[in-house]
Amino acid sequence: MRALVQRVSSARVTVDETVTGEIGNGLLVFVCAMKGDSEKESEWLARKIVNLRIFRDDADRMNRSLVDVGGAALIVSQFTLAAETKGNRPGFSTAAPPEEGKRLYETFSANFSALGVAVANGVFGADMRVELANDGPVTIWLDTTSG
Repeated sequence: MRALVQRVSSARVTVDETVTGEIGNGLLVFVCAMKGDSEKESEWLARKIVNLRIFRDDADRMNRSLVDVGGAALIVSQFTLAAETKGNRPGFSTAAPPEEGKRLYETFSANFSALGVAVANGVFGADMRVELANDGPVTIWLDTTSG
């Protein structure tokens, strides 16, 4: 699985003029299931992100996790993270098929909740508008194949 994680002071996702998910302080997580991914990758990635020490401590150093600061997560499916860009037109053949991608996206969100994080979501496969206030900015790319 792949994820692009952004530390935010706020974020929200809108589908057809309806807000489907919104958070204050926390993480906006764009996530994509890749072909061959399983619950194992979903669990590993959720635990990794929840425990990333990317929030400021009292000494203004990135030393606290999402759980430490009591932040929330807005989790948005984004198959374009699987883009292959050899040419000028991206291909997405390495992304998991839609049914599998949806199942792993839902499992990923459930894993966050199980780790004690409040979760808001986008809508899998929908055309979404995502708004955010990146805090830092802090943006981190994670891929389960690179540990």
